[in-house]
Amino acid sequence: MSLLHLGFYSAFTLSCLGLAFHRTHLISALLCLESMMLSLYLTLSIWPIENQAASFTLMPVLMLTFSACEAGTGLAMLVASTRTHGSDHLHNLNLLQC
Repeated sequence: MSLLHLGFYSAFTLSCLGLAFHRTHLISALLCLESMMLSLYLTLSIWPIENQAASFTLMPVLMLTFSACEAGTGLAMLVASTRTHGSDHLHNLNLLQC
C-alpha cells in the first residue's frame, strides 16, 4: 500500500469516526460527511490514472455532483432546523414530535 492510499484511507476513516463520535451539532456532522466525500472524490480521481482505465474517468465528476447536492440539502436542513428549533444541536431534533 502506497503512502497516498494510506492517506486517503485514513482521511475516510477519521471522518467516519468523527461522524460517529461527535454528534452534538448538525454542522459538525455535515463537515464530516463532506470530508468523507472529499476523500472519496480524491480516491476516484487517482484510481483511473493508476490503472490506466479510461472508462472510469467520469466517476469523479458524478461523485462531485452528488456531493454538491448533498451539501446543498444539508445546509437547507441546517437552516430549517435552526429556524424552527433555535439551534443546531442534534439532541433537540426528535422525530417523534413532528
